Amino acid sequence: MDKKPTRPNHKPNKSTNRGMKNAGFIALIVIFGLIIFAAANQPTKPGLPVSTVIADANAGKYDKIEVTGNQLDITKKGESKPTIKAFIDPNASLKEQGLDTKKVAVTYKPETNGSSAWVNLAGQIIPVVLIGGLLYFMLRSAQGQGNQAMSFGKSRARLYGNEKDKVTFKEIAGSDEAKQDLEEVVEFLKFPKKFSGMGARIPKGVLLVGPPGTGKTLLSRAVAGEANVPFFSISGSEFVEMFVGVGASRVRDLFAKAKKNAPCIIFVDEIDAVGRRRGSGMGGGHDEREQTLNQILVEMDGFDQGQNVIVLAATNRADVLDPALLRPGRFDRRVNIGLPDRKDREAILKVHFEKKPLAKTVDLDALAAKSAGSSGADLANMANEAAIIAARNGHSDITQHDVTEAFERVAIGPERKSKVMTEADKVMTAYHEAGHAIVGHVLPDSDPVHKVTIIPRGGTGGVTWFIPPEDRYFTSVIEFKDVLARALGGRVAEEVIFGKDRITTGAGSDLPNAAAIARDMVVNQGMGDKLRNQVFPTDEGMMMDRMMQERAYSDDTAKAIDEEVESLINEATVRARAVIKANLDKLEALKDRLLEKETVDADEILTVFEGAKLPAAASLY
Repeated sequence: MDKKPTRPNHKPNKSTNRGMKNAGFIALIVIFGLIIFAAANQPTKPGLPVSTVIADANAGKYDKIEVTGNQLDITKKGESKPTIKAFIDPNASLKEQGLDTKKVAVTYKPETNGSSAWVNLAGQIIPVVLIGGLLYFMLRSAQGQGNQAMSFGKSRARLYGNEKDKVTFKEIAGSDEAKQDLEEVVEFLKFPKKFSGMGARIPKGVLLVGPPGTGKTLLSRAVAGEANVPFFSISGSEFVEMFVGVGASRVRDLFAKAKKNAPCIIFVDEIDAVGRRRGSGMGGGHDEREQTLNQILVEMDGFDQGQNVIVLAATNRADVLDPALLRPGRFDRRVNIGLPDRKDREAILKVHFEKKPLAKTVDLDALAAKSAGSSGADLANMANEAAIIAARNGHSDITQHDVTEAFERVAIGPERKSKVMTEADKVMTAYHEAGHAIVGHVLPDSDPVHKVTIIPRGGTGGVTWFIPPEDRYFTSVIEFKDVLARALGGRVAEEVIFGKDRITTGAGSDLPNAAAIARDMVVNQGMGDKLRNQVFPTDEGMMMDRMMQERAYSDDTAKAIDEEVESLINEATVRARAVIKANLDKLEALKDRLLEKETVDADEILTVFEGAKLPAAASLY
């Protein structure tokens, strides 16, 4: 829904950079030390043993011996330059070791080149310095790891507020009522004295409730963008770790940062991850999730007046939140963000197609009409898929065909034309889908048939697609029953044509869908015959919670619910069978058309079904 999605500042990690610098410095020390160490310990050519030198000198084999430090340069008889080296103990003279100085001339030279001494000295000092440096940096590294361990309880919230392209309400299509409610929050943040002067207390929390993909996070970003204040964003699941107390520590750290940056906004996405009712976890009051929730409650209740820190939270399961979280003084306001209506869907589609090369012949109003029940995220996905399909087809513009294909791809899945079906499977699928279509067409309170295909799409072997002519906010008992009958029309058509022992698994998704609708009618909507106006809600949250909670009704009531569900399914089956038997010619006609064309659109379906009858056994009036 946004024109210009903001991008978080990807700043380099200081600790990572510091670690890289330390590693590079250590590498330089190691290389330098190795060079010095190698220079100090350069290998020398092995010299003659001193005893051999003295024996040969006393035998008259040498002409001259030059002594420099502990090194002997020996010149043989008849040669002009020293060709032999030897090394002696610097503390013992040659004469002391038995040299006859009368047989050979011995001269002593001072050590004029001091580099070797320095090299020797460096060779002794550098290893010590190298080891000390390594120990120092190892200690620094350990200290850094200790700091990371200490930061385990620090908040992982991402801070926004310096982006060039901030989200504003003007860039969000639809959600007009929600934006009006949130504009007051902007006023609180921008002009707090305007309200405090009247004695009004700025709300501490605003809960955004709505289905997934309706723009709850985007609206929160828009509040921060409009108010021009910092925006801390974190997911509810990021508070909770396996160690008890970590989540509470992160909550304290987050609220401390927020107070330092006030006025600002804290946004907690999917707050139901930590905000569920207390007492439902395995650990009772010592459960990590509950400890985290307790800390959130304390922090929100403990805000100092005038801090100008507002907590925005988003969830699609407000029914499971702890009552203490929803009381005044914590989340003072609730903003409901529903699925967009037709007008809003068209506006959202225009936003997402604005920067795409859309052909002038594309009818976005028709697409908005067909996409009832789609969220803003679904519509954004349709626009993106249309652009991908147009590029794949080599089009210069996005055509109506590209948009239609994208809509169907998002709504019912991509076509799987590569899946090979036998002729018998095609015939069975054609009868099955024709059964759905004829029942849905004949029953007066069913939605119109939009398209029928025997091409596998998504996880199904074929699709019969019904689209309501307009947005519907309420569903009657009769409408529910027509939906049930058309859902079972495929299975019934197989049974009527091939016999009950020849039915297939083609209804694998129809039957669970029908059972879910029937149970919802009885359990949640109070639409049963015997259990009319009674509801038996269950928490559909975490599996462990469902296992531990006590059922709110007796075994007799549970049996009565099962009987009511069975009765609705049986009634729908009887009605579907009556429609199909009364219109076998129409069933056969659509079957033949599907085998011929594989896909039949709404206009052609109306032509095929012209004159279809509604038998008395299928009527509810």
